[in-house]
Amino acid sequence: MSTINNRRIVIVAPVRDEAQYLQGTIDSIISQKLRPVEWILVDDGSTDNTFAIAEKASQQYPWIRVVQRKDRGVRAVGPGVVNAFYFGYDRIQTIDYDYICKMDGDIEIGPDYFSTLIGYFEKDLYLGSASGKHFIEETEGLVEERTSDEMVAGMVNFYRRECFEAINGFVRQVHWDGIAYHKARIEGWRTRSIRNPKLDIIHKRQMGSSHKGIWHGRMRWGRGQYFMGTHPFYILPMGFYRMLEKPYIIGGLGIIAGYFKAMKENMPRFEERGFRASLHAWQFEKLKMGRRLERIPDPPKGLYP
Repeated sequence: MSTINNRRIVIVAPVRDEAQYLQGTIDSIISQKLRPVEWILVDDGSTDNTFAIAEKASQQYPWIRVVQRKDRGVRAVGPGVVNAFYFGYDRIQTIDYDYICKMDGDIEIGPDYFSTLIGYFEKDLYLGSASGKHFIEETEGLVEERTSDEMVAGMVNFYRRECFEAINGFVRQVHWDGIAYHKARIEGWRTRSIRNPKLDIIHKRQMGSSHKGIWHGRMRWGRGQYFMGTHPFYILPMGFYRMLEKPYIIGGLGIIAGYFKAMKENMPRFEERGFRASLHAWQFEKLKMGRRLERIPDPPKGLYP
């Protein structure tokens, strides 16, 4: 048996009112050539048929378990999702595992996803967290949701266990996924979203959207950037960049508006020693105005496209 097939994956999936999409996610995981040793579905107070769908899967597959949280009354993206993740994380029964994944209940992936992804980890010993690229379904076909090559998809947030523990996991706040991959870099780990057809993620909801509408979702995105510590010189070009994708103009404006609204309200920000200095250096490098602080050894030549 190959090294890749010996690797042990644990998945924790917070789900709330995902009856429309959850079966597709379940089908994606049970069809994996490399299945997880444990998958905990956390029903986070669903009011639809989510629990019944998850429970049926757990009766068919012993490595799937379902746990329930009390309904808090509202959908709380950000801290609510991370709290639900940790509700499942604290109930992991597998002691010896190599990788941990926080997964949403509105995605679909191909059967080679995990075996292909772990192949990159096996070749790049500094790779701490990675994902594929994610796409949404439009009338013209699959359309990529644009992300930096260093950003890891929040909907399939996959970590080497050593990296996850080195960054002390996820903060229970908005923009937890962005904070996590920046902390990974500070701790000496590389993060990647990898362009490989076997790693394509079909996202059933548009990134940065919300059950209250796209404007609310993009405003929340901007508030998350402010909380994380993003520099104002960076949020403006970021917002303009996002204006060039659907929903055109309004999506980017929402991010900028959310950021400066949070600034005006003097919203508390993420405070961890050295984090903001590292983040700003990374952002100024992206703007061709400086250099990042960390130097991680280069990956094997030709590994990433």
